[in-house]
Amino acid sequence: MLTNLFQGKYVKLSGVQEADADIMVKWGEDVEYLRNIDTDIAIPKTKQQIEKQSSSSPNSFYFQLRTIQDDHLIGFIVIHSIEWNNRAGLLSIGIGDPSFRNKGFGTDALQLMLRYAFCELNLNRVGLDVIEYNKRAIRAYEKVGFQQEGRMREAVNRDGKSYDRVIMGILYSEWASFNQQD
Repeated sequence: MLTNLFQGKYVKLSGVQEADADIMVKWGEDVEYLRNIDTDIAIPKTKQQIEKQSSSSPNSFYFQLRTIQDDHLIGFIVIHSIEWNNRAGLLSIGIGDPSFRNKGFGTDALQLMLRYAFCELNLNRVGLDVIEYNKRAIRAYEKVGFQQEGRMREAVNRDGKSYDRVIMGILYSEWASFNQQD
């Protein structure tokens, strides 16, 4: 039986649509969102910058996250920096619409993207890093099988305080055995 690669319980992975950049520009006005998805300086992006960033390349697979129920754009997810010879890539996710945070949409999206990474892209390892104060994201990553592998100590500075970047990863074998428990 073939599994739908692009649809989970709550969200589906989709390509970028014309109106998406306008919505994502509004997300860039949310400081919590900006400070959780990236360690870089929080700065709103223009529509043109967002359109450029959301394109895929041979080493990057970018998807929009939309609700199954009404096709509402709620975020993005991407596997990037793929090293094909090592069968490894990095994952980034952002739930831009705050009304969809803490409701299982991110966890569903992570499960979908891991299935895509391991079953379609044939990766063996997916890694990520997350700022230590983003406890909600860390819980979601652990819920789908990511393990903490290390820390980059005091690698992020915000409001005069230093925070660690938590390095996390999941291997295909861990993902496969983790999903057999369902």
